Amino acid sequence: MALRVLSVTSEAVPLIKTGGLADVAGALPAAVAPHKIEMTTLLPGYPAVTAALPRKRVVHAWDSLLGEPARLIAGKLGDAPLLVLDAPGLFGRAGNPYVDPAGQDWSDNWRRFAALGRAAADIVGGLVPATGKRRGFDVLHAHDWQAGMAPAYLRWAMPAQALPVPSVMTIHNMAFQGWQSGEVFPRLGLPQAAWSVDGVEYHGGVGLLKAGLAAASAITTVSPTYAQEIRTAEFGMGLEGLIVSRGGDVSGILNGIDTQVWNPESDPLLARRYGAASLSRRMTNKHALEAEFGLDASGAQERGAPLFIVVSRLTGQKGMDVLLETVDHLVGSGARLAVLGSGEAWIEAGFRAAADRHPGRVAVRIGYDEDLSHRMQGGGDAILVPSRYEPCGLTQLYALAYGCVPVVARTGGLADTVIDANPAALAAGVATGVQHGAVTYDSLSGALSRAVALYQRPDEWLRLQRNGMACDFSWRASGKAYADLYRSLIA
Repeated sequence: MALRVLSVTSEAVPLIKTGGLADVAGALPAAVAPHKIEMTTLLPGYPAVTAALPRKRVVHAWDSLLGEPARLIAGKLGDAPLLVLDAPGLFGRAGNPYVDPAGQDWSDNWRRFAALGRAAADIVGGLVPATGKRRGFDVLHAHDWQAGMAPAYLRWAMPAQALPVPSVMTIHNMAFQGWQSGEVFPRLGLPQAAWSVDGVEYHGGVGLLKAGLAAASAITTVSPTYAQEIRTAEFGMGLEGLIVSRGGDVSGILNGIDTQVWNPESDPLLARRYGAASLSRRMTNKHALEAEFGLDASGAQERGAPLFIVVSRLTGQKGMDVLLETVDHLVGSGARLAVLGSGEAWIEAGFRAAADRHPGRVAVRIGYDEDLSHRMQGGGDAILVPSRYEPCGLTQLYALAYGCVPVVARTGGLADTVIDANPAALAAGVATGVQHGAVTYDSLSGALSRAVALYQRPDEWLRLQRNGMACDFSWRASGKAYADLYRSLIA
């Protein structure tokens, strides 16, 4: 008999996306399905989500869900079941799901996402007839702070007739914690017992992520290395003590990628498709990318040096400030740089200035373009990911699949997925990229120089590309790991 799991998330592709959370949440139902897991996804009813439902089959209604009327609508996310929490007073706002047009957090985010958690707890607890089936859900899976209240309600605020259901809390990025003023606690519908250092209280307020971490039966994050890093003050963001206290309840399961969407042999967005056995065809994509970014490809200066690309948020977390410091070194090596992303205004301005300083050698597109990101992975020689911390990272996984050699910081999922081209790995023929340590000028510029030197040895560079393309970063292994975890909670 299939195990039934309710996955609670604030975004999921293809319906709503602001980051990697959406990719993971959208991929999970199909990833666990081969392991006899039937996953239903619960999403907020943003305008883009409700508009995508061809028929609005209402399966339940709340007169007041944290003060707002709400309906539960059933639909499909691909081939998997979908539930949408339709509460216009909470989610009927166009644009970004979390911030207003001025870029500020919606002041009622605490109520919006607490309502999502309350609805999820009602559903898995059997208080809401949402499934149309006699048997309800076996496990609740909550993602990030926006769903953190779901395990909290399950633990502290369920009536006696509710079904006991274990929960999993997944941290996609510990930096985003959903802290709220303590004034909101009386309005959450939790008993006073939940207001404690072992409950939802966090620095005098309510920590929505912390609530989920304290209440969940198990905690996961999106790579094994990050699961260890968040036990330390450097990466735990103030919650390292809680993580340490949970001991063996905390594990890391690496994210996967959609190998149908990200496949250079079938990608319709590329100028020319190719595979590991036909890497010479990549040159067509490189020339197309040079033309698209206005990079100089006519002289001899670029010979013997790679075209580096960046597809990233332009923030300090991603190490983009240090990359800015190394741009002159990069260009001095004969290499060129194409950047796609947006983020902190001063970093955006810094890349624009670098492009002005090095016309034809550095080019920047501010914003995000999913199609362009495919073309960059298919045409760039190497991708730069110098993150100060990276829970998993998907960009380097896409790059490996496309034969775009990753140059990455040795942290989180980057450390787990890229094998450094050190002498031993090169001799063994297993290297897939270049790693560097501290995110500093010296460390990153050294990694850039190593990458340039490797590129000048074509046979070694080709081996790096083919090794990366041979890696399996599909959801196959990770889907099984999640399925095994779910089953362990009801054993």
